[in-house]
Amino acid sequence: MEDIDFNSQTRKKSRRGEIWRRMKKNRIAMVGLFIFSAILLLTISADLITPYDKAITGSLADRLTPPSSSHWFGTDNYGRDIFARILHASRRSLVMGIGAVLVGITLGGLLGACAGYYGGRVDSVIMRIIDTVICIPFMLLVLAIVAALGPGLVNVLIALMISMIPTYTRVIRSAILTVVGQDYIEAAKSCGTPNRWIILKHVLPNAIGPIIVQATMTVGTMIIWAASTSFLGMGIQPPEPEWGAMLAESKDYMLTAPYMVMFPGFAIALTALSLNLMGDGLRDALDPRLKD
Repeated sequence: MEDIDFNSQTRKKSRRGEIWRRMKKNRIAMVGLFIFSAILLLTISADLITPYDKAITGSLADRLTPPSSSHWFGTDNYGRDIFARILHASRRSLVMGIGAVLVGITLGGLLGACAGYYGGRVDSVIMRIIDTVICIPFMLLVLAIVAALGPGLVNVLIALMISMIPTYTRVIRSAILTVVGQDYIEAAKSCGTPNRWIILKHVLPNAIGPIIVQATMTVGTMIIWAASTSFLGMGIQPPEPEWGAMLAESKDYMLTAPYMVMFPGFAIALTALSLNLMGDGLRDALDPRLKD
């Protein structure tokens, strides 16, 4: 048994090493990884780089100051430092993006795994419910949930989580269907392994590739949707810094102070781009059909 476990661990390490080797050969994916790592490092170090008070308090004497050595990205219409606001707003954007995807994968994964594994009536009931929900436009569903719960970080996060479940249920169900009929699944059934352990130990791990790729590429989309809710005034409320809310506040100053729009928009676009580049690279690295 110890030899089997050792060999299993060796194969897993070899597989991870192969994925990383293939990932490193994709220069575009590595650029995305480098950019996102830099954004993540800046986000974690935000309090060390600039105090939070600088992001929510300002001076009318410094109102609409263009970028300079004292204010790298300039100041907004309340005299608040835009660099500090963008830096601290990144925490909220990443929390909403990553949190929505993690919960969507967890709950959608369970529903999709049950639908794909059991099939029949279970599959029909789950997928008809999912089809009904997914017919509602994504942004409309998010706004409806936020309108019912009220604006704020937690409520926007809940709305994004709920809205992501149908998408992941469909994606994971499709991935499960490709592995559920394999010989090792039938062997596990014939050995009397409980269905829940087959799903958790054999089915989901072997369908994890498409799930990881979908998750990586969806985080950027979630950040954009979270910013959209704040832009419409239903997300995080001022004076709390958030990229979408910053865009909403700056729309009246596009001609007189274009940097107010440029920097928050660039932060959203750069974060989403880096995640999409990483997702493309992971898709190629995890696809065994692609040869070096």
